[in-house]
Amino acid sequence: MGVIVAIANQKGGVGKSTTAINLGAALALQGERVLLVDVDPQGNTTSGLGVDRSAIEYSTYEVLVNEVPFEDAVEPTSVRDLLVLPATIELAGAEIERVSAFSREKKLSEALKAVVDDFDVILIDCPPSLGLLTINGLAAANEVLIPIQCEYYALEGVSQLVKNIQLVQASINEALELEGVVLTMFDGRTTLSADVAAQVRQHFGEVTYRTVVPRTVRLSEAPSYGEPIEAFDPMSRGAIAYRELGR
Repeated sequence: MGVIVAIANQKGGVGKSTTAINLGAALALQGERVLLVDVDPQGNTTSGLGVDRSAIEYSTYEVLVNEVPFEDAVEPTSVRDLLVLPATIELAGAEIERVSAFSREKKLSEALKAVVDDFDVILIDCPPSLGLLTINGLAAANEVLIPIQCEYYALEGVSQLVKNIQLVQASINEALELEGVVLTMFDGRTTLSADVAAQVRQHFGEVTYRTVVPRTVRLSEAPSYGEPIEAFDPMSRGAIAYRELGR
């Protein structure tokens, strides 16, 4: 059975989709069979892997709301052994449509049962909220990975995310564990980045990864070409960082 990791932080712009795409690609290129599950209506992981959202027949929405089989909705990517369950803007309505549904917080977990044995790693890119879609991601996962950007207010709201993880552990998914915290958008030229990194390491201790993802132009450019950084510029600092994180 593959390990299922939810990538979560209710703050936007912290590098969740960037981490999902590039960590997934790094793991695939290291020999793992990887599935990315995009549960963010913005669909950044989907478009960042070059999937044309206008041409998608089935997406995460159909899997969660219409119970379309998971395997019918999965799309290939340009990276061998890296597949994606794409998201479209329709997913934004799923939280409202499923609000009265029985066992609504376990829909993703139930859908994943059909494919969990087919992959070594499943990465779930959660939206920047603590709503039903994120709860579905946490309910389906074995582990949580929290990206935290090295900027002012980095820890703001993270304590609430940790509380929600604990609530999910207590009431829905007792097997859920905090896998780790990864520092993103690190700028070694600024004192602020170093201070924030030190704060995060002090707060989270040994679950903070040694690997730090730098702020680079190449990482920002890669999604516009529909490629992970490993394919776009494998010698860049961003690619090296995500390979190291994958290890």
